[in-house]
Amino acid sequence: MNRKNIFVVMIITLFFAGHKFQEKSQNIIGNFNKEKDLFLAHFDCKTDVDDLHSVAGVAAILSHSQFDGVKYHAVAGAYGIQEGLYVPANELFEAAFGNNWSDAHSDFNRALEEVTGLAMNVLKDGGRVWIAEAGQSDFTYTLVRNIIEINSSVDIKNGIHVVQHSDWNESVTTPYKLKFVKENCSYYKIPDGNVAGNGSPGFVTNQPVDLNKLIGDENIRKVWKLAVEIANKYNGKENRYNNKAIAAGGLDFSDVSETCRIFGYDYIKDVDQFFEIFGSKRN
Repeated sequence: MNRKNIFVVMIITLFFAGHKFQEKSQNIIGNFNKEKDLFLAHFDCKTDVDDLHSVAGVAAILSHSQFDGVKYHAVAGAYGIQEGLYVPANELFEAAFGNNWSDAHSDFNRALEEVTGLAMNVLKDGGRVWIAEAGQSDFTYTLVRNIIEINSSVDIKNGIHVVQHSDWNESVTTPYKLKFVKENCSYYKIPDGNVAGNGSPGFVTNQPVDLNKLIGDENIRKVWKLAVEIANKYNGKENRYNNKAIAAGGLDFSDVSETCRIFGYDYIKDVDQFFEIFGSKRN
């Protein structure tokens, strides 16, 4: 083969190699592989209404075109042993996630069955399950135990990744259940999402935020509006936790810090930067 032909072959090889790399990179978002993985967002909704703002924040992320094809499912009522009343927000979950959510508060067994089926399908095909623990780990514990009972050969340590940001969430998880999850899953404890500048995004502000100006997607704007309305309705009511930032007219979606870590957006600093990135639908 002469030099000219060798050069042509090299160019063609580099072209297809680059094309293959581009296709691969488009399927990878942070730690998440769109082709294989499953994203689970577990919300306790008890008794702090910040979970409602977090639902809207996660929905805003998933609405962007980069996340097209991401397999996801949310769980409401994934709470632990904390006292206080639950915050009902089924309308919000439906608006945010459509049919891709389960109600563990009203029907725990059905929710467990639904999420187990989704997780098993992904693990069977060599994918990983990424759990944003926007609450306690009691539901995650039962999910993992259920998977093991169905198929004890599943590689849980490499297959299930749990991200938690809150010391308080850990403190009101049933202790032996938290211990099990930490020992058997890949468990990541990240800095608290209530504070900016600590290594995680700080998604709390006492200042009012004009969501109409910041959010370009009409559907996501409606989700945020609904989240704010329901949060204001239940914040501090009937001995529920009184979220001071929300009471002041601000926002608290601190539980979105886990989602940002999973998808590689943990460099986001604060609320303002979040809406700069996820405030309008990207092409």
